[in-house]
Amino acid sequence: MPSENRIKILPKAVVCEESNLRGDITFSSGCVVHPSATVIADAGPIIIGENCIIEEYATIAHRLEPGAVWDVNNILSIGTHNVFEVGCQVEAARIGDKNVFESKCFVGRAVTISSGCVVGAGIRIHTSQLLPENTIVYGEQGLQREAIDKQGSQTLQIDFLRKVLPNYHHLRKPNYDPKKARSVV
Repeated sequence: MPSENRIKILPKAVVCEESNLRGDITFSSGCVVHPSATVIADAGPIIIGENCIIEEYATIAHRLEPGAVWDVNNILSIGTHNVFEVGCQVEAARIGDKNVFESKCFVGRAVTISSGCVVGAGIRIHTSQLLPENTIVYGEQGLQREAIDKQGSQTLQIDFLRKVLPNYHHLRKPNYDPKKARSVV
């Protein structure tokens, strides 16, 4: 694993200074990271897509399997418009777009989440599986069904948080601009 943290924050991302970040992590434009959120990139880089919300005490972890070593090519790619609610713990192998991980849910490392899925509050998914698009996991037994409607946009919530969080928390400054990085090459 690299000895230092490599945190890349693109313009228009709001990342609170009080968040816990470890490893090689890229926050795309429009992401909002609350204080006390945790993102751990032990196994390889994590790239978080545009307009994702990571709430308080949510944990996104890309952990090493026993005996494995950090690998720059082992990328955890998280799609756009995902919401990680308070206290959720997500270690999924891959995450698509427009998913919601509700409060206190757990998603293990052998799980692949497609797009438009909702993992309900308190749900624990440990077994290796691929959640098909628009799947809702709910109830004490972790029942699954297909969503009737598509996931709504989080644009209003992101706009509100982008205005309010800087008034009450110190923010990490954007430190990476892909347009400038391309002009150097």
